[in-house]
Amino acid sequence: MKDMSCKLLVIGAGPGGYVCAIRAGQLGMDTVIVDTRKPGGTCLNVGCIPSKALIHAAEEYDRIVHFASGRNPLGITTMKPGIDLAQTVAWKDGIVSRLNSGVSGLLKRSRVKVVEGWARFRDGNTVEVETETGRQIIRAENVVIATGSAPVELPNLPFGGPVISSTEALALTEVPEKLVVVGGGYIGLELGTAFAKMGAQVTVVEAQARILPQYDAELTRPVAKKLQALGVNVMTGAKARGVTKGGSALLVENGSGAETSLPADRILVTVGRRPVTQGWGLEELVLDMDGPFIRIGDRCETSMRGIYAIGDVTGEPMLAHRAMAQGEMVAEIIAGHRRVWDKRGIPAICFTDPEIVTVGLTSDEAGRAGTEIRVAHFPFSANGRAMTRLGEDGFVRVVARADNHLVLGIQAVGQGVSELAAAFGLAIEMGARLEDIAGTIHAHPTQGEAFQEAALKALGRELHI
Repeated sequence: MKDMSCKLLVIGAGPGGYVCAIRAGQLGMDTVIVDTRKPGGTCLNVGCIPSKALIHAAEEYDRIVHFASGRNPLGITTMKPGIDLAQTVAWKDGIVSRLNSGVSGLLKRSRVKVVEGWARFRDGNTVEVETETGRQIIRAENVVIATGSAPVELPNLPFGGPVISSTEALALTEVPEKLVVVGGGYIGLELGTAFAKMGAQVTVVEAQARILPQYDAELTRPVAKKLQALGVNVMTGAKARGVTKGGSALLVENGSGAETSLPADRILVTVGRRPVTQGWGLEELVLDMDGPFIRIGDRCETSMRGIYAIGDVTGEPMLAHRAMAQGEMVAEIIAGHRRVWDKRGIPAICFTDPEIVTVGLTSDEAGRAGTEIRVAHFPFSANGRAMTRLGEDGFVRVVARADNHLVLGIQAVGQGVSELAAAFGLAIEMGARLEDIAGTIHAHPTQGEAFQEAALKALGRELHI
């Protein structure tokens, strides 16, 4: 195959990679992007998008189950529902396919050349791509590494048979009768909650003292309460030791050292993700590392001139929107624009029931930094819209400096609060003060009013509590 040369080569067509390539194309750069699968990466193909489709289907099914029970305050009754998970998965796959086509169209419109295959570095400016039809040599003035991450596999629980990762969980065509989830982080609880709503008997095994340890306990209490209501058995301080002979149960060691077995049709391992740094010629480069991750600066530059890295391969937080923001920035830097990377305004969302959103600093983080702060909560139990949606559990919390009222962080837990993430992020990005939020007219009745009310409360001017 004829060698190729370009201004920018992007390795990996996930959210960070394809956004970087599209923006570079818009800026008139000769751009090539390489990946082994359809564009969209983990997020679009086997992560964010398909998991939210499954979560939505589970919520709809669970709602009808409650209507059928007759135990709801809305006065709605219906027949007992059923669920055809194979059809649900087909619907989910249709959404993924449409989005794949959409991204491909955007790359084409931006005149980005797409090469399907596995890229491997020969040196800092040259890669060899193994395609279905042969080997393609690509030379580039600049390279962006956007190889993403993959599920962590436990040595005593290798994937295969009944032991599955989130990828296989999203492709199941039948709801398992008994599902054991190893890992009580956001991936495990999102999927575990969905399957519990669809009728599975779910047990969560978490090694740490509580679920969702990356969030503070105040935010996770409503989630734990809902898990209990769904009949999910949560075992904290417990370690998965392996499967029984035949793979029909998971062996678990509890906090006191006693071992028990948990019958399981499927064992879903969600103990984290690892950066994909193997197989693409990392050893041919001289890159500084932060543990398993590629070290980057404020402009996503690596220790080698002309080589940038973005997204999960560069470390936490492993979020698609972080990768997208980095990708857009790097394309503009290569085009000669002045840009730097500031991660303070990145929202993190956990799509559990209820949902969790956090942007900026928590009160504990601000306190550890030595900042004197004001903290205020407004509960959804005092919000009219939340009441009408049967979603009174949760609150909005605002953290601000005590001296000038600059908002340092915003957190919320509640039904549908993921849709407040943009407002929270904008407040941090624009350097809002409590007075700015309190003085912004929020439409009534909406859950967003809780944001305004929390700011008012921090100022000592609360109106509805």
